[in-house]
Amino acid sequence: MAKKWYVLHTYSGYENKVKKNLETRVETMGLENNVFAIEIPTETVTEIKEGGRRVESEKKVFPGYVLVRMELDDRSWAAVRNTPGVTGFVGSQGNPEALTREEYNKIMKRSNRGTAPKKTSTVLEPGQAVKVTSGPLAEFDGTVAEVSPENGKVKVLVSIFGRETPVELSFDQVARI
Repeated sequence: MAKKWYVLHTYSGYENKVKKNLETRVETMGLENNVFAIEIPTETVTEIKEGGRRVESEKKVFPGYVLVRMELDDRSWAAVRNTPGVTGFVGSQGNPEALTREEYNKIMKRSNRGTAPKKTSTVLEPGQAVKVTSGPLAEFDGTVAEVSPENGKVKVLVSIFGRETPVELSFDQVARI
């Protein structure tokens, strides 16, 4: 039998507990030769909080799912399937379907283990009133026109000489009013 990656469906928010329970179960049931790895794909996200403060945090790429590399047989299937917090395997008609190498690589590339860039999220959204806090337009008020989390930029319409002028700023240069 081949070692393949399978996707487990879990209760959302219980992924870490399922991983720990599964590791303990594998050890106590002597399944080290059947279950080889357990992964919870995560990514680092930079959030912009009030006042332009940047906070990095880990977010699960697929909440409610855990990846398991294993040789699937009746014993390993039952051990994994009956682990507390596991609701089932992902597959059709209740039959576990293994991930292809390409699918696994794509999932892990999004994870911190891959090379994907860090994501940035912010509380800013189009139409929101903001104040420019630094740079040549400091103290000007404006309205958010566009948010680009991937670049860490926000386009703000600032009223200069009575005309709305679009200005591209970084998240830390603006604050919500």
